Amino acid sequence: MARGRRSNNTKSNGATLGFEATLWAAADKLRNNMDAAEYKHVVLGLIFLKYISDAFEERHAQLLKEVDQGADPEDSDEYRSENIFWVPKEARWAFLKANAKQPAIGKLVDDAMVAIERDNRSLKGVLPKDYARPALDKQRLGELIDLTSRIGLGDAENRSKDILGRVYEYFLGQFASAEGKKGGQFYTPRCVVQVLVEMLAPYKGRIFDPCCGSGGMFVQSEKFVKVHGGRIGDIAIYGQESNPTTWKLAKMNLAIRGIDNNLGPEHADSFHRDLHKDLRADYILANPPFNSSDWGGERLREDVRWKYGVPPVGNANFAWVQHFISHLAPSGMAGFVLANGSMSSNQSGEGEIRRAIIEADLVDCMVALPGQLFYSTQIPACLWFLTREKKNGRFRDRRGETLFIDARKMGVLIDRVHRELTAEDVARIAAAYHAWRGDSGAGTYEDVPGFCKSAGVEEIKKNGYVLTPGRYVGAEAAEDDGEPFEEKMKRLTASLGEQFKESARLEAEIRANLKGLGYEI
Repeated sequence: MARGRRSNNTKSNGATLGFEATLWAAADKLRNNMDAAEYKHVVLGLIFLKYISDAFEERHAQLLKEVDQGADPEDSDEYRSENIFWVPKEARWAFLKANAKQPAIGKLVDDAMVAIERDNRSLKGVLPKDYARPALDKQRLGELIDLTSRIGLGDAENRSKDILGRVYEYFLGQFASAEGKKGGQFYTPRCVVQVLVEMLAPYKGRIFDPCCGSGGMFVQSEKFVKVHGGRIGDIAIYGQESNPTTWKLAKMNLAIRGIDNNLGPEHADSFHRDLHKDLRADYILANPPFNSSDWGGERLREDVRWKYGVPPVGNANFAWVQHFISHLAPSGMAGFVLANGSMSSNQSGEGEIRRAIIEADLVDCMVALPGQLFYSTQIPACLWFLTREKKNGRFRDRRGETLFIDARKMGVLIDRVHRELTAEDVARIAAAYHAWRGDSGAGTYEDVPGFCKSAGVEEIKKNGYVLTPGRYVGAEAAEDDGEPFEEKMKRLTASLGEQFKESARLEAEIRANLKGLGYEI
């Protein structure tokens, strides 16, 4: 989500609660001269701490009322049994708030983080613990604690609304916008994730993201299951992230939502240290770094994953594609974001790799996205959808075919530099895909000029194995306004003649004015 004016359409995406922007504006004022990348961990760490403390205090108050029945408010098992983190006394928000104005507040927050990690094994090594550093203004830290205190994040009602999760997501988006390229490496705009999730429809099975960033793909996947009446326990989440601070953000992002996960014991590079080597996923959702040139490909020339060709050392795009394929279950599906160049590039053997993947009939669907969706780059992006099986008991036979969707004209500007797909856009793209696949209740598929086209391998071959949707969908059908051609031409030429006359008049007037000033043309 980008900073600035929001359109009415954004509300249908569930993007705002009403107070996130106010909270961000106030928190941002406290940032002073601190870098957004650094300040991010200060803010998100406090938000996380406030959330688990609120949830703890609500359970604590309930247990106090049940002491006569044998309840013990200081028994950690009373909280863990309700999927609530145990918060030791020195980490409780009331204690920190009471000491917010003290010079030692930074150390107190650090001690709180250490205590929570000590007593909650799933958070070990995850929380930020650098609040006592001299560079962090302790007065501003105290003000930020007071600010965060005003919002109830962890009580049962707000947990059911996922208020903390949405505030957290909003701040991640704002930091991505503030950080530019660096921030965008871990943040995928919500609307892009929604397209991936709505198209893959991950109801049941193993979901994998080997470059999971802050965990947005997983959050949206769980939301999808909830919205469609499924059981959250039916999906298992696996992820990996190479950036240590981003890996911690992902762990926190999933923890605040109570999402069980296996992101490995620590951060690690998916190419050089695959933590889930034996995993074959039912769904892969990912947004790998665009056109990465420093992925260490020179050390992986003989890797078994390069079944369709050795990817170039200077660009990791097709290394990622083949990494995804290597982790697909026999009937698994993958949906991921790549730079547009991946659809047409023939440099360094990329065209040959793409041809091999197409001829293996793995490419299910290609979606061209509008520009200005990402905070990190102006490079236009697309969505790839791959599957090992285009025909099974549920779907119609689409072997030898690929669906092309051109969504470049979709979306609305939410500020001068950022665009967002609306809920209607997401629904239209997903509906076309599900109808094409023959999913139950999805309706009948038809090619729509300018929007979608189902093309066979031979047609793709004639186009040089280029997968750019614009090559296949054609031009949008122009509406016939009913005006006869001859009448239209007379009207248009007459209008053009009047415009020429006005142009000549203005030119003469400008020349006369310039002459009067001594600048004759």
